[in-house]
Amino acid sequence: MKHWFKLVSVCVVLVSSLVSVPARSDDVPAIAAASNIKFALDEIASQFTQDTGRKVNISYGSSGNFVAQIRHGAPFQLFLSADEKYIHQLQKYDASLGEGTLYAVGRLAIAAPKYSPLELDPELEGLKSLLKAGKLQRFAIANPDHAPYGERAREVLQGLGLWDSLKPKLIYGENVSQAAQFAVSGSTQGGLIALSLAIAPQFQAMGHYKVIPEALHTPLTQRMILTSKAGETAKVFYQYLQSDSARQVFSDFGFGLPEPDQSETVKPALVKSKLVKPELSQPETGN
Repeated sequence: MKHWFKLVSVCVVLVSSLVSVPARSDDVPAIAAASNIKFALDEIASQFTQDTGRKVNISYGSSGNFVAQIRHGAPFQLFLSADEKYIHQLQKYDASLGEGTLYAVGRLAIAAPKYSPLELDPELEGLKSLLKAGKLQRFAIANPDHAPYGERAREVLQGLGLWDSLKPKLIYGENVSQAAQFAVSGSTQGGLIALSLAIAPQFQAMGHYKVIPEALHTPLTQRMILTSKAGETAKVFYQYLQSDSARQVFSDFGFGLPEPDQSETVKPALVKSKLVKPELSQPETGN
């Protein structure tokens, strides 16, 4: 009888251990994404889970910081950058798969709290006037050292001859999302931020904005790429982001939609027929 109880106990332990085995890391892949796409990507990820039953874990931040993290072994399986130059940097370290693909073209906007004395206009004449009158106290942009929208903001200000006089007034966000909070929360009198954040309801409730002409800065071509750690779910999500429904969400948040390029694509097996496969371009050799 004692032997029988021992056998039952061993079986219970074995079954319990099998039940408590954690899911493979691939089941919920870690995704690194530029902060300017937060509202759009959250919506797409939610729909992705509904359509496929799969989940993703998204971290938002500045593109430059993510490159450094991935280079040093961070477990991200997919990286969505705000500027494709950071993807090209990553490729030099053999930390990615293929060439990736363009998924959006970003836009800049000047934004301010509703009660700010800063008058908004696409050519920044209101900013010039407030600065000249000595009434501008603080102005927000993302850190240009590692945030693409900060780089483009600096480019716009330099091109309009405002950079040197405005620099002492600048408040830098660690990423463009933080800069957007500074721009409309009252911490500053305004800022240059991502249009995709300025048009989000959360920001429109606090401020207003004007779109900056694309001619004033280098295009914000946004590219995504699978890392060398990518598993099946990350690859399925990568495909999903190229679908018509995902592209429509990006468009709704103010992004331009690039033509499907000829970059390498990954075609994993899809586990649920409810997911509609996007039409992907055929791969070609070279860049």
